Amino acid sequence: MVSTLGKLGYSARQGARVAWYMGHYFASQRFHKAKGEGDVRREKPRAPGPTPERMMRDLATVFQQDLANVEAGHYPMPRDRDGPPLELIRRSRMYFADLPEATERRTERRGDDVYSAELKEKLPAYFLQNFHYQTGGYLTEESAELYDLQVDVLFSGSTNAMRRQCLVPLAEFMRGRDQRKVRLADIACGTGRFLDAVKQAYPRIQATASDLSEAYLAEAEEYLEPWSGIDYVPANAETLPFADDELDVVTCVYLFHEVPPKVRRIIAAEFARVLKPGGRLIFMDSLQLGDTPGYDGMLQTFPLNFHEPFYGSYIKEDLGAIFEAAGLVPASSMPVFMSKMAVFDKPG
Repeated sequence: MVSTLGKLGYSARQGARVAWYMGHYFASQRFHKAKGEGDVRREKPRAPGPTPERMMRDLATVFQQDLANVEAGHYPMPRDRDGPPLELIRRSRMYFADLPEATERRTERRGDDVYSAELKEKLPAYFLQNFHYQTGGYLTEESAELYDLQVDVLFSGSTNAMRRQCLVPLAEFMRGRDQRKVRLADIACGTGRFLDAVKQAYPRIQATASDLSEAYLAEAEEYLEPWSGIDYVPANAETLPFADDELDVVTCVYLFHEVPPKVRRIIAAEFARVLKPGGRLIFMDSLQLGDTPGYDGMLQTFPLNFHEPFYGSYIKEDLGAIFEAAGLVPASSMPVFMSKMAVFDKPG
């Protein structure tokens, strides 16, 4: 059980995070209005979206579930590790310094600033995008430094709490297993925030952090420096650097909405290939159409306000069919606020 003091401490920490990131969101909106840009949507969504009151209730539910998972023993009381105050202020200043350029790019619907023929020789064309209209796309150190702040501004400080829901099916899988003998790979690990949550729960698990962006992988290595037992491997998820049947667990958070439909199927087959028989895939990405009543309009609006060229196809995908075609068996699926978690097992 979590003590009353522990619950109060958790609520205070999460409340402060929500206030910090929502403050950035509202300041950004004021900037857009001051520039006369406002909402840059050029068409209306075909379905209604959630009201602000509904969003706040659902936001609160994420944190309630996070704490309930701690009380149930699925994982320890989390530490978000956002950094000392001076570091938070430094990244906040970077965010607002970049806002005018990102807003200009957004207004002009200009999402290919990072594209070049030279980069196309090294990286797939679909990756050479200014996702969310952010400067540098996913290719620069500056972008890697800003990524987590930008995502938490979008999700009102709930990103880590949503990711931590993936620790519940991991805890189920780990029951009765020696964590020292379990091999886990976090594919498209980004800046390492989810893998940090894994290590908080299982500090001796053998993990691989893999990402296509060397800048983001370097940021992850710096962030995860307190932990041992992690290998850092730059790789395209379409050709994973693992042998057949090598891994016990594959985790993948927020990748599929940023790749084309054909690539999703290639990656799903790779997940199935590298998992051992009896292994588990723990997957999280955006909600899809029909997952949560009242949210479809927000999902339809998202790619209109952000540069996400493959998001429209993602929200219509049958994920279960994709992974079943690759040879994985669905175990569970559930919405988590603005995300969706799905679990698949490899028969064995």
